[in-house]
Amino acid sequence: MRDTARNQGLGSWTARRARRSPDRIALVHQGPDGRPVRQSYARLHARTRAIAAALRERHGVRPGDRVAYLGPNHPAFLETLFATGRLGAVFVPLNTRLTAPEIAYQLADCGARVLVHAPTHDGLVHELPTAPGSPTLLPLARLAATDALPSTMDTELDDVPGTLDDPCMIMYTSGTTGRPKGAVLTHGNITWNSFNVLIDQDLAADEVALVSAPLFHTAALNMLALPVLLKGGTCVLAERFDVDATFDAIARHRVTVMFGVPAMFRQLADAPRWADADLSSLRLLNCGGAPVPPALITAYQRRGLNFCQGYGMTEAAPGTLFLAAEHAVDKAGSAGVPHFFTDVRVVRPDLTETAPGDVGEIVVRGPNVMPGYWGLPRESADAFTDGWLRTGDAARTDEDGHVTIVDRIKDMIISGGENVYPAEVENAIAGHPDVAECAVYGVPDLRWGEVPHATVVLRPGASAGGDDILRFLDGRLARYKLPKAVHVLPVLPRNAAGKVLKAELRAGDNSVADR
Repeated sequence: MRDTARNQGLGSWTARRARRSPDRIALVHQGPDGRPVRQSYARLHARTRAIAAALRERHGVRPGDRVAYLGPNHPAFLETLFATGRLGAVFVPLNTRLTAPEIAYQLADCGARVLVHAPTHDGLVHELPTAPGSPTLLPLARLAATDALPSTMDTELDDVPGTLDDPCMIMYTSGTTGRPKGAVLTHGNITWNSFNVLIDQDLAADEVALVSAPLFHTAALNMLALPVLLKGGTCVLAERFDVDATFDAIARHRVTVMFGVPAMFRQLADAPRWADADLSSLRLLNCGGAPVPPALITAYQRRGLNFCQGYGMTEAAPGTLFLAAEHAVDKAGSAGVPHFFTDVRVVRPDLTETAPGDVGEIVVRGPNVMPGYWGLPRESADAFTDGWLRTGDAARTDEDGHVTIVDRIKDMIISGGENVYPAEVENAIAGHPDVAECAVYGVPDLRWGEVPHATVVLRPGASAGGDDILRFLDGRLARYKLPKAVHVLPVLPRNAAGKVLKAELRAGDNSVADR
């Protein structure tokens, strides 16, 4: 019982789970020969102990040190996370889509002692600058060969204390408006977030979760993988999302729960295999990142499936609002109600609560909310008012308390004194059958001050032009909300986190619609 004697955080999870269900399968991933490799909870705990001992003995990692990880979904990601927690150190997952300068900035910002990296990123790692204080580079192959466990070192690790208030990980925000900030999530933040998921989604001990969204994002890690492992279920790890591989994995492993953004679920529904795919094992479809379009809801309902939608942010670990599957239709477009142990309000600038139907800012409070940003005391203080985290997101509530996200407050367009929320216009445009993706943003206008413009990406084989889309919107939106120009592009520019770069669209907008 020494493994759990003094550690209350994630570092103790593998020991606690191994003593309850050592033979149950924790992780499944594709081996080098293409066949699935299954790892029991006992094996996961043994690997965690070995990696923790190696990090401490060979690389000098001590409580409070930062251990960064760069690589696609793989058991080593989770093993390193738990091993870091076992040491009382802080885990820093890095976005695999970042460039070398972006990675270098985050490593320097958090002061990482060690960077564990997969072979997929060896080239990028070699581009990183070396200087005094740079992290030790630890290839995954070397980490994978750490099964020789120093017994004396492991005994010492059993006595490393850990509380729920200690920092567990630093997750960097996407930085669409400047340098990314590292949200410090404590062991308590992540544990309480997992409790919220277990309660609100009613996860079972025999869940089989397909984890194809990247683990370096908070949704895949904290809303799916960790709650499933806490409950004793199985995580099937895919290095990346692929339509055919997803259909194969669901049928082969009898997947019960998966997470994705609407675009991922749209690709599945548009695929030739959709009509005949075996989806009979699926019980929960969790969707985040954007509201699910009604047409997509209908497509899944025809297969007997409903979506659980939600709203979250990295700073809240991330669960904030959750819409249960039974309300997927009658509350379509809503992000739901607050998670069980989380409080949410929609407020005016003076923090008084808005009336139903009125737009205000979402503020959040709860044990899942971060204490602040790494190394940024002023920004941390500015993020909170009277203990409430200011999200910067605009929303409105209905009479039943369900919250609908309107847009980022800073993205709001003021046209002739009227507020235009791009997300509302984007939702309407997304209803056009030829539109795959769209982005709406404000551009200066001499008469109105600012007017909305739109850029769309069409589905393969579609040929709609700007006029077609504007005719489609006529009668669906107030006139002042209609885009004054519609552009068609092959792709939308995105940052490394996948968020659309509206500033880039705005800067390149020549005010000539493709009409």
